[in-house]
Amino acid sequence: MKHIFKKGTSDHTLLLLHGTGGNEEDLLPIAQMIDPDANVIGVRGNVDENGMNRFFRRLAEGVFDEEDLIFRTKELHEFIDEAASEHGFDRSNMTAIGYSNGANIAGSLLYHYERPFKHAILLHPMVPRRGLDLPDMSGLPVFIGAGSNDPICPPEETKELHEHLKGAGAPVELYWANMGHQLTRDEIDEARRFYDANKDK
Repeated sequence: MKHIFKKGTSDHTLLLLHGTGGNEEDLLPIAQMIDPDANVIGVRGNVDENGMNRFFRRLAEGVFDEEDLIFRTKELHEFIDEAASEHGFDRSNMTAIGYSNGANIAGSLLYHYERPFKHAILLHPMVPRRGLDLPDMSGLPVFIGAGSNDPICPPEETKELHEHLKGAGAPVELYWANMGHQLTRDEIDEARRFYDANKDK
C-alpha cells in the first residue's frame, strides 16, 4: 500500500488513516499535535471512488460493501505487519488515528482482529459491521471523537459503536463536539490528553 514513514525519537508509532478523498499525508499535522516524537506511518487507501482515495468500497453514503470491507481490512492488517518489519517499528506499540473512512477501517480492524494496535483514536467513525462476536478488547483504550450535528455519522451510530466497544471490554472515551463532520481543535486536544494518559500503560 502507498504510504509514508517518518522515523521518530520514541518507541511509539502512530498509524494515520485518512478520510474519503484524502491521502497518506493528510493527518500528519494531527500526528504532530498528538505526539511529535513518535514514529509516523501514513497509509493511502487502495480504493478509488470517482478519483477519491478510500480504504474500502461503499454501496451508497453510509452503506458499506461488507465483502470489500472484510478483504480490505485483511489487506491493511497484513500491510501493517510488513511495514513494521520493513521500517523496524514495534507493531504492539502502535496507536491508530483514523478520520471518517479511516476511522471505519481502524474500527473494522478492532472488530476482526485481536489487538491490532495498542490504542485507537477514532474521529467521526461509524459501526463497521453488525452481528459479529467481537474480540476481547479489555486493556485496549479507544477514544471516539464525534460531532453532535454530524450529517454523515449520526449520533445514534456513534452511541452504538461506543456500546459495542464497551461490551467487548474496551475502556472507551467518547468526546462530543457541537459540530458536524469536520475535525475541531478541541477534539484533537482531547485526543492528545487521552493519548498522554494511556500511551505508557
